[in-house]
Amino acid sequence: MQAIVMRETGGPEVLGLELISDPEITSPTQIKVEIKAAGVNPIDTKLRSRGVFLPEGLPAILGCDGAGVVVEAGREVSALREGDEVWFCDGGLGGLRGNYAEYAVIEESACCRKPASIDFAHAAAAPLVLITAWEALFGRAHLVEGQTLLIHAGAGGVGHVAIQLAKQVGARVLTTVSSPQKAEFVRSLGADEVINYRESDFAREVLRLTEGAGADVVIDTVGPEVFRESIAATAHYGDLVTLLDPGPEMDWKEARTRNLRVGYTLMLTPMLRDLPQARADQVAILSNCSEFIDSGSIKISLSDSLPLSQAAAAHRLIEGGHTRGKIVLIP
Repeated sequence: MQAIVMRETGGPEVLGLELISDPEITSPTQIKVEIKAAGVNPIDTKLRSRGVFLPEGLPAILGCDGAGVVVEAGREVSALREGDEVWFCDGGLGGLRGNYAEYAVIEESACCRKPASIDFAHAAAAPLVLITAWEALFGRAHLVEGQTLLIHAGAGGVGHVAIQLAKQVGARVLTTVSSPQKAEFVRSLGADEVINYRESDFAREVLRLTEGAGADVVIDTVGPEVFRESIAATAHYGDLVTLLDPGPEMDWKEARTRNLRVGYTLMLTPMLRDLPQARADQVAILSNCSEFIDSGSIKISLSDSLPLSQAAAAHRLIEGGHTRGKIVLIP
């Protein structure tokens, strides 16, 4: 099969198209999937530049997200059969088990049927960001109807689905963007208030929009500086959740004074630590989101759909920081 193989860390140029052997089923509970589209995520660019998670993980095929058709099933596979269309977040953390390829072999328990109403490209763009947003909003912050939520980078991969999930439960959504075009986009998704962080101080704007109270829940998808500034925008006794490491130089005094509940979301943990129940919970999240998508309640934004051979170009687009929604690769 053709696959994008990474043999060393470095810039996008280390991603090379190669012809390698197809993966084979080695367990009776596995399925072999013909990949129709593979999602590209910021974590992929970090693994490429800094190194994969797994020891002895090179050469590696990156790509956690995939969507495709089951072409072979192990003898103990029960819920899926050849011809079924599936989507999943599995692999891509090191070694030749990733989705920048024509085929992947995964456990049946790691995937489910894809939403019937969307194509493979949109399906492949969605699993990691949907699971991340769901876990941040409902697993960590316990968002409920009537609360005010601030989502940073609302036009991004996680941000644009987090807005829509939050509206499903009746939250008031504030979000930050960097341009008028992105502001129009997030409003179309249901954002109630949009803050252009290039034009105004987002924390001050949040306080103005909440009459000084701050947001009940804040989701940081950007990094340490935004996380630190978000403390002042979070309501007393509120929830501040980050997808990233706040860094070693954090001053926690104001967060402590506000009695904030600080949470972390890394949806890769169940894969990294081999946590079967957590993996099952994530597949259940995908099943729930499938219903939202098929009902039209959630839409997945696809920024670019590129041939598999252009994986390096996809990484350059993500690292440029100007994408809206998601990018996928098509074998």
